[in-house]
Amino acid sequence: MFLHVAPPNPLSRQYSRQVNAWVFPLFEQNWRLFAPDPESVNRQISARTMHTTADGGLRVSGWFDLSGVDNSAVKHDAFPSHTAQNMLRRAWSSYLETHGGDDRPRSERALMMQKYLTDIAADRIAERRGGTFESVQLRVITVPIAASAQGPGPGSSAAAPKPVETRYLPWWKVASRGN
Repeated sequence: MFLHVAPPNPLSRQYSRQVNAWVFPLFEQNWRLFAPDPESVNRQISARTMHTTADGGLRVSGWFDLSGVDNSAVKHDAFPSHTAQNMLRRAWSSYLETHGGDDRPRSERALMMQKYLTDIAADRIAERRGGTFESVQLRVITVPIAASAQGPGPGSSAAAPKPVETRYLPWWKVASRGN
C-alpha cells in the first residue's frame, strides 16, 4: 500500500504493475466521499449464461437482473454494507473507464476489471439460480435521470430527454459452474 500512496519514485514505477494488481479493485481510492458526484443515470445490469449440452448443443438462460438483487438487498437492510451498495456499480464504472465503448481491454487493469465484473455475475447467478454454465454475457440498460423531478422552472428551456441505451457485452468464458 505504501508504494501505491507514496509520491512517484523509481521503486513505485518499477513495481507499478504488481502494486496495481494487488491494490485494484479492492482498495481503490477516490474522493467521492468528500466531493460526491451523484449518478445521472440508472443502470440495470443483467446477465445470462450459456451451457454446452451433452449432445453439443448450446443452452442460453434468460436474463437475470443483477442490479435488481442489489437494490432489493439494500432496500430491505437498515444498515447495508458498502459492498452491497457499490460492488456491481463500481465494477461497471471501472470497466467503462478501462474498456471504453468497444469492449476491448487495453491494459492489464482492463483485463482484471473484465474478470472482476464477470466473476461478480457468475458468482451471483450460481448462488441464486444454480444450474451449469461455462459462459456469461452482460446487458446494461442505461436510463438517464431527469435533471429535475418537478420539471423545468419558469423561463428555462427543457432539454430533450436522452434516450435509453442498451449495451450487450461479449460472451465471456468462466470457470465451469454447477454440477
